[in-house]
Amino acid sequence: MSSAISAPAPQRFPLAAMMVLATIAFTAITTELLPSGLLPQISAGLNVSEPVAGYLAAAYAAVIVVTVVPAARLLGRVPKRPLLVALVLTFALSNALVGLAPDFTAAMGARLVGGLAHGLLWTTMAPYVTRVVPAHKVGKALAIVFSGNSLGLAIGAPIGTALGGFLGWRASFLFLAGFSLLLAALAFWLLPSSRRAAGEARPSLRKAIAQPGVKPIAIAWPLMILAHFALFTYIAPYTRDAGLPDYAISLGLTVLGVSGLLGIWIAGLTVDSHPRRSLLITTAAVAVSMLLLPFVGGSLPFALVLMTVWGAGLGAIGIYNQSAILRAGRENKDAANGLTVLTIQLGITIGALYGSAALLIAGPLLVPAAAALPVIAALLVTFGGKTAAYPPGPRESLWKRPRPVGEPGGSR
Repeated sequence: MSSAISAPAPQRFPLAAMMVLATIAFTAITTELLPSGLLPQISAGLNVSEPVAGYLAAAYAAVIVVTVVPAARLLGRVPKRPLLVALVLTFALSNALVGLAPDFTAAMGARLVGGLAHGLLWTTMAPYVTRVVPAHKVGKALAIVFSGNSLGLAIGAPIGTALGGFLGWRASFLFLAGFSLLLAALAFWLLPSSRRAAGEARPSLRKAIAQPGVKPIAIAWPLMILAHFALFTYIAPYTRDAGLPDYAISLGLTVLGVSGLLGIWIAGLTVDSHPRRSLLITTAAVAVSMLLLPFVGGSLPFALVLMTVWGAGLGAIGIYNQSAILRAGRENKDAANGLTVLTIQLGITIGALYGSAALLIAGPLLVPAAAALPVIAALLVTFGGKTAAYPPGPRESLWKRPRPVGEPGGSR
């Protein structure tokens, strides 16, 4: 057995550490999304047009795509705990520099620093969790950590945007920088150390891709993200064309974020026991909800129900796929996880472009139906990955095993 697999497993569940990691995830998502809500103020403050100011968000994602794999490989042997603390400090530095930037060029440079930290964070955090949490509790731990993503979407970015409206956009970034400094201190204090197993190899992307289950996950998961951002990016024109009231836009975004937490909670209960069946049902539910959105007929309650299914499904799918890629990557799970960070960022970028094309060709009302197509493709990939990518969980296969004679339900 590989030494990477036979390393001593931790026995206690480090709840405080998982809460810190969830808060780090919350900070990362808030940092990524904050410019989108403050574009008018940033545009005026830096004397650039709003489309140019939007590059602060686009460049953040672009630098992740370019740097995540080489940076993860370069820092693969750095202990995870000090690396995580350093990344949180980097978020603090990036946000502080944006808040103090004298011009657009300086702000762009600061955002590039933040994007580099963001990519490294997501290649580091999940493998770190597997090293400090008992193996049978990894799904629960990932659910706690990834709740920070939905909280960042549901309350982090809106609060930051509101703060920018009251105190100015620079205050939002400076406040986030100060919060990151406090979070770095908590991480240093509460995160347990993790040791690489003796003889564990440097992360190898080539070896990770060679694992039979990695490629399907690295395709199916980004397809779901692509679909989400194709619709999420153009939710405003959709709601208007669907005959929904103007306040349905902000209400819908809140519903997506809050329902994402519900999905994460459900996934935390099922990912370690019924991962395959749960993922297939969830993916199918998201597809159905998107296919039905063009038919809401101005009914806000019906639209909110469908958005709840969509948001909960996306929250849950993140947990199921994160667990799947760590399992499929085996000894090269760090590199496999880095690969999905890269493909997910590509999914985000392509999703916005795909949604734009659907908007122009089919119109706002049919953007959800267009978004459902990559979800259906992801469902097919997931269904086909039964052996290596998305195998049944320990409780999913019990019903297939013949019961011994004499047991209830057994043959006689």
